[in-house]
Amino acid sequence: MKLLQAKLSKYTIPQEAKAAGIYPYFRAISSEQDPEVIINGQKVLMFGSNCYTGLVNDPRIKEAAIEATKKYGTGCAGSPFLNGTLDLHKQLEARIAEYIGKEDVMIYSTGFGVNLGVVSTLTGREDYILWDEQDHASIIEGRRLSFSQQLKYRHNDMESLEKQLQRCEPDKVKLIVTDGVFSMEGDVANLPEIVRLAKKYDATVMVDEAHGIGVFGEGGRGTCNHFGVTDDVDLVMGTFSKSFASLGGFIATDKEITNYLRHHSRSYIFTASITPASTAAALKAIDIMIAEPERQENLWKLTNFALEGFRNMGCEIGNTSTPIIPLFIRDNFKTFSITRDLLNEGIFVNPVVSPAVAPQDTLIRFSLMATHSKEQVETALEKIQKVFRAYDLIP
Repeated sequence: MKLLQAKLSKYTIPQEAKAAGIYPYFRAISSEQDPEVIINGQKVLMFGSNCYTGLVNDPRIKEAAIEATKKYGTGCAGSPFLNGTLDLHKQLEARIAEYIGKEDVMIYSTGFGVNLGVVSTLTGREDYILWDEQDHASIIEGRRLSFSQQLKYRHNDMESLEKQLQRCEPDKVKLIVTDGVFSMEGDVANLPEIVRLAKKYDATVMVDEAHGIGVFGEGGRGTCNHFGVTDDVDLVMGTFSKSFASLGGFIATDKEITNYLRHHSRSYIFTASITPASTAAALKAIDIMIAEPERQENLWKLTNFALEGFRNMGCEIGNTSTPIIPLFIRDNFKTFSITRDLLNEGIFVNPVVSPAVAPQDTLIRFSLMATHSKEQVETALEKIQKVFRAYDLIP
């Protein structure tokens, strides 16, 4: 055995979990991603999806993707920098710019690629990146690739952020990067205070709206819109793989920034463009989100109902106020075991363990879609109560 294989063979955690019958990943779904899915031939209620709008199986979006494939084919065979730019891509960029309220937009092949390519590119060696300790992994990877000085502040702690800003040289670029909605624990960034501090210290603000779009703001425009700070936030990032029911991502900002990124951002220049089907699907999703505000209204009704149910049950759910509801277990083995037992009860949820969260903060991530019914949420609450009681997590 070569040295690399010998070293990696010592990683046996997945094998141990499989042997114990609690391995929770790569569960194959043989149906559409709806509130109810098919796993191993059985119907299961899906509470692990990120499609908050519930549009992922909408026939109008399917039809748009099909028509785009008929016209443009299945792929672009190149990056947007070279041969991979379609007129359809330009149409989507203009539509998002109008939707978000920014001067210009760039489309990347994935949301991960947006953060990787933007955060790693914008600032130089003498500049600063300031990041929330619970930012998404894609932001973390982006800042790791940057040569800039990097300052971490405590999660959503504005006093900590200000102390870090005070450490920065006044005449250097200071980029504050934060999630709008934090993807694992569902709490919301204090954007009004972040903007205030940015103005005070002449800093630039970038907000990851991956889990905010479709949930917050007018027409689902996100947390920046919700707090009325879109004009004060310099860069708004989003992904198509969640509320847009597609695949890809974007950065919305001013033309000075996009001009630089288009010629320097490696995950943009050296990655093939998103497919015509994904582009058309995202375009159609924007239209539906704006035209059907009842989706967003129902999502919030379900969210408030579920939050109240979990609190009454005695579950520890942290500071969430969104359709992402963390059910803290604080034990890796129990988290995996409960995920398995809930699936056996017909409830699909996601286990979240280190390094996605700190080892002492392991949790079950319960997430809602606008297309869930109240009866489905009630069923989930009943099953979760049954399983949690069996593990002595609630009274």
